[in-house]
Amino acid sequence: AHAYLFAGPRGTGKTTTARIIAKALNCENRGVDGEPDSTCSSCVAIAAGTSLDVIELDAASHNKVEDVREIRVNVGTVAAVGGARRVYILDEAHMLSRAAANALLKTLEEPPEHVHFVLATTEPYKLPDTIRSRTQRFDFHPIGADVLIGHLERIAGLESMKAAPDGL
Repeated sequence: AHAYLFAGPRGTGKTTTARIIAKALNCENRGVDGEPDSTCSSCVAIAAGTSLDVIELDAASHNKVEDVREIRVNVGTVAAVGGARRVYILDEAHMLSRAAANALLKTLEEPPEHVHFVLATTEPYKLPDTIRSRTQRFDFHPIGADVLIGHLERIAGLESMKAAPDGL
Protein backbone atom coordinates (compact mmCIF):
# COMPACT_ATOMS: atom_id res chain seq x y z
CA ALA A 1 0.00 0.00 0.00
CA HIS A 2 1.06 3.57 -0.54
CA ALA A 3 -1.13 5.24 2.10
CA TYR A 4 -1.61 4.24 5.71
CA LEU A 5 -3.83 5.63 8.44
CA PHE A 6 -2.54 5.15 11.97
CA ALA A 7 -5.29 5.87 14.49
CA GLY A 8 -5.12 5.84 18.26
CA PRO A 9 -4.63 7.84 21.45
CA ARG A 10 -1.55 9.97 22.06
CA GLY A 11 1.53 8.09 23.10
CA THR A 12 0.67 4.76 21.46
CA GLY A 13 3.52 4.80 18.91
CA LYS A 14 1.88 6.04 15.72
CA THR A 15 4.63 8.47 14.70
CA THR A 16 7.39 6.17 15.93
CA THR A 17 5.95 3.34 13.83
CA ALA A 18 5.75 5.67 10.82
CA ARG A 19 9.46 6.42 11.21
CA ILE A 20 10.27 2.71 11.47
CA ILE A 21 8.36 2.11 8.23
CA ALA A 22 10.29 4.97 6.61
CA LYS A 23 13.54 3.33 7.76
CA ALA A 24 12.46 -0.07 6.45
CA LEU A 25 11.59 1.42 3.05
CA ASN A 26 14.89 3.30 2.79
CA CYS A 27 17.40 1.14 4.68
CA GLU A 28 20.54 0.35 2.72
CA ASN A 29 21.21 -2.87 4.68
CA ARG A 30 17.80 -4.33 5.44
CA GLY A 31 17.90 -7.73 7.10
CA VAL A 32 16.38 -10.83 5.50
CA ASP A 33 13.31 -10.24 7.67
CA GLY A 34 12.93 -6.71 6.27
CA GLU A 35 14.05 -5.06 9.50
CA PRO A 36 16.03 -1.83 9.07
CA ASP A 37 19.55 -1.99 10.48
CA SER A 38 19.29 1.50 12.05
CA THR A 39 23.01 2.06 11.42
CA CYS A 40 23.21 2.86 7.68
CA SER A 41 23.32 6.48 6.55
CA SER A 42 19.63 6.46 5.55
CA CYS A 43 18.46 5.09 8.91
CA VAL A 44 20.70 7.50 10.82
CA ALA A 45 19.40 10.48 8.80
CA ILE A 46 15.78 9.43 9.36
CA ALA A 47 16.38 9.06 13.12
CA ALA A 48 18.04 12.50 13.20
CA GLY A 49 15.21 14.08 11.21
CA THR A 50 17.59 15.14 8.43
CA SER A 51 16.57 12.73 5.66
CA LEU A 52 15.49 14.44 2.46
CA ASP A 53 13.29 11.43 1.69
CA VAL A 54 11.21 11.45 4.87
CA ILE A 55 9.10 14.54 5.33
CA GLU A 56 7.23 14.96 8.60
CA LEU A 57 4.50 17.57 8.76
CA ASP A 58 2.41 18.51 11.75
CA ALA A 59 -1.01 18.93 10.16
CA ALA A 60 -2.10 21.01 13.16
CA SER A 61 0.17 23.83 11.96
CA HIS A 62 0.40 22.92 8.24
CA ASN A 63 -3.31 22.44 7.64
CA LYS A 64 -4.01 24.83 4.79
CA VAL A 65 -4.65 23.86 1.19
CA GLU A 66 -1.42 25.66 0.18
CA ASP A 67 0.58 23.31 2.44
CA VAL A 68 -0.92 20.25 0.75
CA ARG A 69 -0.47 21.75 -2.72
CA GLU A 70 3.24 22.11 -1.93
CA ILE A 71 3.33 18.39 -1.11
CA ARG A 72 1.56 17.61 -4.39
CA VAL A 73 4.07 19.68 -6.35
CA ASN A 74 7.02 17.98 -4.61
CA VAL A 75 5.52 14.52 -5.09
CA GLY A 76 5.17 15.14 -8.79
CA THR A 77 8.46 16.86 -9.48
CA VAL A 78 11.07 15.85 -6.91
CA ALA A 79 12.57 12.39 -7.19
CA ALA A 80 13.62 10.57 -4.07
CA VAL A 81 17.34 10.80 -3.31
CA GLY A 82 19.39 7.82 -4.47
CA GLY A 83 16.44 5.77 -5.69
CA ALA A 84 14.96 5.67 -2.22
CA ARG A 85 11.32 5.85 -1.20
CA ARG A 86 9.84 9.22 -0.34
CA VAL A 87 7.72 9.00 2.82
CA TYR A 88 5.38 11.76 3.96
CA ILE A 89 4.30 11.52 7.60
CA LEU A 90 1.31 13.75 8.37
CA ASP A 91 0.88 13.91 12.12
CA GLU A 92 -2.48 15.02 13.53
CA ALA A 93 -3.98 14.49 10.05
CA HIS A 94 -7.49 15.18 11.37
CA MET A 95 -6.46 18.85 11.68
CA LEU A 96 -6.27 19.29 7.90
CA SER A 97 -8.86 21.72 6.63
CA ARG A 98 -11.55 20.25 4.38
CA ALA A 99 -9.94 21.98 1.38
CA ALA A 100 -6.50 20.62 2.32
CA ALA A 101 -7.88 17.09 2.71
CA ASN A 102 -9.52 17.34 -0.70
CA ALA A 103 -6.25 18.56 -2.22
CA LEU A 104 -4.47 15.55 -0.70
CA LEU A 105 -7.03 13.15 -2.13
CA LYS A 106 -5.73 13.19 -5.72
CA THR A 107 -2.20 12.36 -4.57
CA LEU A 108 -3.48 9.51 -2.39
CA GLU A 109 -5.45 8.13 -5.34
CA GLU A 110 -2.52 8.07 -7.77
CA PRO A 111 0.79 8.33 -5.92
CA PRO A 112 4.04 7.86 -7.82
CA GLU A 113 5.57 4.42 -7.25
CA HIS A 114 8.29 5.79 -4.93
CA VAL A 115 5.95 7.78 -2.65
CA HIS A 116 4.25 6.59 0.54
CA PHE A 117 2.00 8.45 2.99
CA VAL A 118 1.41 7.80 6.67
CA LEU A 119 -1.42 9.80 8.21
CA ALA A 120 -1.41 9.67 12.01
CA THR A 121 -4.41 10.82 14.00
CA THR A 122 -6.06 10.64 17.37
CA GLU A 123 -9.44 11.37 15.77
CA PRO A 124 -9.88 9.35 12.56
CA TYR A 125 -13.60 10.09 12.38
CA LYS A 126 -12.72 13.74 11.62
CA LEU A 127 -11.03 12.73 8.37
CA PRO A 128 -13.25 12.69 5.29
CA ASP A 129 -14.52 9.25 4.26
CA THR A 130 -12.76 9.73 0.93
CA ILE A 131 -9.39 9.92 2.70
CA ARG A 132 -10.13 7.00 5.03
CA SER A 133 -11.23 4.78 2.15
CA ARG A 134 -7.93 5.33 0.32
CA THR A 135 -5.71 4.33 3.23
CA GLN A 136 -4.91 1.08 4.95
CA ARG A 137 -5.94 1.63 8.55
CA PHE A 138 -4.15 0.42 11.66
CA ASP A 139 -5.60 1.07 15.11
CA PHE A 140 -3.13 1.65 17.95
CA HIS A 141 -4.08 1.01 21.57
CA PRO A 142 -2.37 1.71 24.89
CA ILE A 143 -0.55 -1.28 26.35
CA GLY A 144 -1.21 -2.03 30.01
CA ALA A 145 1.60 -2.16 32.55
CA ASP A 146 1.00 -5.89 33.15
CA VAL A 147 1.54 -6.66 29.46
CA LEU A 148 4.69 -4.52 29.35
CA ILE A 149 6.08 -6.22 32.46
CA GLY A 150 5.37 -9.62 30.90
CA HIS A 151 7.29 -8.66 27.76
CA LEU A 152 10.21 -7.30 29.77
CA GLU A 153 10.35 -10.48 31.86
CA ARG A 154 10.39 -12.60 28.69
CA ILE A 155 13.12 -10.49 27.09
CA ALA A 156 15.19 -10.56 30.27
CA GLY A 157 14.90 -14.35 30.27
CA LEU A 158 15.93 -14.61 26.61
CA GLU A 159 18.94 -12.43 27.38
CA SER A 160 19.78 -14.49 30.49
CA MET A 161 19.31 -11.43 32.66
CA LYS A 162 17.82 -11.32 36.12
CA ALA A 163 15.38 -8.52 36.73
CA ALA A 164 13.65 -7.78 39.99
CA PRO A 165 9.87 -7.51 39.46
CA ASP A 166 9.79 -4.04 41.02
CA GLY A 167 12.64 -2.98 38.70
CA LEU A 168 10.61 -3.66 35.60
